[in-house]
Amino acid sequence: MTSAYDLAIVGGGIMGCSTALRLAENNMKTIVLDQGDLGQGASGVNAGTLSLQIKRVKLMPYALKGHREWEAMGEAVGFKKTGGYTLAFTEHEAELLHERQALKANAGAPIKFVSNNALRAAEQNLSHKILAASYCSEDGYANSSLTGQYYRVRLKQNEVEYREQCCVTLITRNNSCFELITTLGNIQAKRLLLSAGAWLKPIAAYLGVDLPVRARINTVSVTERMPHLLSSIVGHATGLLTIKQKTNGTILIGGGWQGRGTPEEGRGNVSANTLLPNLSLAQHVLPELANARVTRSWVGFEANVPDFYPLAGALPGIDNAFVLGCVRGGYTIGPYIGRLMGDFILGQEPELPLFDPGREFNEV
Repeated sequence: MTSAYDLAIVGGGIMGCSTALRLAENNMKTIVLDQGDLGQGASGVNAGTLSLQIKRVKLMPYALKGHREWEAMGEAVGFKKTGGYTLAFTEHEAELLHERQALKANAGAPIKFVSNNALRAAEQNLSHKILAASYCSEDGYANSSLTGQYYRVRLKQNEVEYREQCCVTLITRNNSCFELITTLGNIQAKRLLLSAGAWLKPIAAYLGVDLPVRARINTVSVTERMPHLLSSIVGHATGLLTIKQKTNGTILIGGGWQGRGTPEEGRGNVSANTLLPNLSLAQHVLPELANARVTRSWVGFEANVPDFYPLAGALPGIDNAFVLGCVRGGYTIGPYIGRLMGDFILGQEPELPLFDPGREFNEV
């Protein structure tokens, strides 16, 4: 038996689910499909960092709006506004820090530069070799492992149907609708949104569209519970490190160091060649980590395109089909850009412009 909907969303991460919730406000009959569990792809395996200091300047208006969305979700997603510092240890890093953060401050982020005395008064356990630091009071984090649980509840509350462990094996199109062949039955929909993250390329290929999607394999590690060492989230001027201490005492270490694998192969694998430098940099920033044991490391796929800006808009050449994904650092802006996509699908003017998936791509 084939079920019929106004819109089918392939991909149940933050962006797909937030789009579905926006459409539900306008009574569009929508179904969300995910090959695994909701929010357990990139949305559920990242370090949870919500820092304006590591966002690209052009995306700052979206990140500021995204921060407000996360704050509104609150305890249900483990949201904490801690403030955050970004550190530089060499003259080159300090120059890089001042140049980049000044641009982001001009774009609206409440970023300021702080003295070493102010930094040490706030975070006395950080290295004393720091040359420069910036601070943003809006920075914080959420618990990415709660993503699926949060959106599962919200979708139910808004009577949006979803299917987990539902793999889409083929998509065809006739004059009036799309037909999705899935492992849990066939689905017909008048409109289609592809929001499958690192799996966007093979899904779009069913419709003859070649999206220039690539995948990063980001590594995250967590330590055993430690005495209180950090109150703020901390990053490095190169963007190669994020550290935060959770309320249970564990310390989460990220920074985009690459593991091994491809989305088609599964979740990927941690690489010692990148894990060890990541942990070494973390210890350089927070020397007390020398006394910590790492209890687990894992990787997650983050989709991107050559210019590292989102795909958000109409799927090129296919009427009534849309695509949303490939946001570098998309955890922060995901809830907000999903709302924008919902408005776009509804034929309304989004509050901020989207990012044409049919644009020409240049490497950056």
